[in-house]
Amino acid sequence: MNKVKVAFVCVHNSCRSQIAEGFAKTLGSEVMDVYSAGTEEYPEVKPLAVAVMKEVGIDISQQYPKLLSDIPNELDYLITMGCNVSCPFVPSTYKDDWGLTDPSGGPIEGFRATRDMIEQKVRELIAEVKSR
Repeated sequence: MNKVKVAFVCVHNSCRSQIAEGFAKTLGSEVMDVYSAGTEEYPEVKPLAVAVMKEVGIDISQQYPKLLSDIPNELDYLITMGCNVSCPFVPSTYKDDWGLTDPSGGPIEGFRATRDMIEQKVRELIAEVKSR
C-alpha cells in the first residue's frame, strides 16, 4: 500500500494542527506521510499543546509552525481544524473540516479536551485510510 499524503491546516499551525500532526505521525506513520501548516506565521508551538501531548507520551517539542508553502502542494487528504480558514487552493482528493474550537488562551483542561477529540478523529482517519 502506498502512503497517502495528509496535511492538517489551521491559522497559526501552533496548537490543533500540531497536535494532529503528532498523533498522525505516531499512530499512522505506516500508512501516511503527515504534514501540518498554517495560513499565517506564528513564532512557536503553544507550550500547553506540547505539555498535553507529553501527558500521553508524544513529544511534539521539536515541531514548529510552518506555512502552506512549506508542505507538498498536492495532497491526498487536507484536514482543516475548524478555524474558519479560507485556504488557498491546495489540490487534494479529500477535504474535511473538523470544526474544533481553539483552546489557546484558555486553561489546560481545554487543551486536554481538544487533544482527546483530535486523537479520536486521527484514529478514525487512519482507519479510513487503511480501509481504502
